[in-house]
Amino acid sequence: MHKVLRQISQLRLHSRPLLEPSSGNAIQSLAVVPAGHHPMLTVGQASVSASRDLHTAAGAGGLCAKWNKNNHGPRKWLEYNKTVHPPQQNDEEPRKAYVCHMRSNIKYSPDKMWYIAAFVRGMSVDEALKQLNFVLKKGATDVRETILEAQEMAVHNHNVEYKSNLWIAESFVGKGRVFKGMRRHARGRYGHVEYKHCHYFVRLEEGEPPVHYYQEPQTPQQQYDQWMEQMRSRKIINSL
Repeated sequence: MHKVLRQISQLRLHSRPLLEPSSGNAIQSLAVVPAGHHPMLTVGQASVSASRDLHTAAGAGGLCAKWNKNNHGPRKWLEYNKTVHPPQQNDEEPRKAYVCHMRSNIKYSPDKMWYIAAFVRGMSVDEALKQLNFVLKKGATDVRETILEAQEMAVHNHNVEYKSNLWIAESFVGKGRVFKGMRRHARGRYGHVEYKHCHYFVRLEEGEPPVHYYQEPQTPQQQYDQWMEQMRSRKIINSL
């Protein structure tokens, strides 16, 4: 303890005051003027401008601005909205309107988002929005907002008369950007951690949703007959 106090006293004796009125170079040593700035900056203005140049700044970080410079995300999904279909004949059934929408680079794992995307698939828009209010998952908020945006696009841009007359024809997830990081452990060890992002895609179609979106349920007898047909139609290799 005495050794530490002695070192502190020696530092105080040898240290020179930085802001002395007699020394004219004291303020110049503190105010480091960066290139391209006005030479008459004060100490406070120089510190503020230096903090803005750091890449950790939230607003105008130099490195943060370059991260998303060439990353535009998926583009092909939104191009389906620009498809021009040929005119229909009088005896043909009217083509159902549809709208494709997406949200890219959601800070959520694609494996977790898959459950939410598959949950709302095949539902009407009103039913999906109602059910998503009770899903206690972080990604449910992004899915709900994306469906609401697609619903507004369908009414304003694709001439859909009733916004409730829509159902979710497609709902799936894609893998987004993955940032690799490091997590410190005890005894000088460290582990790798991945910060995953995902893309959510949705397609709304006009009309009523189908009764069975995936497959019509079968009775046990129908399942047995289908299995027997598959067994009898299989090919046995090297047989007569």
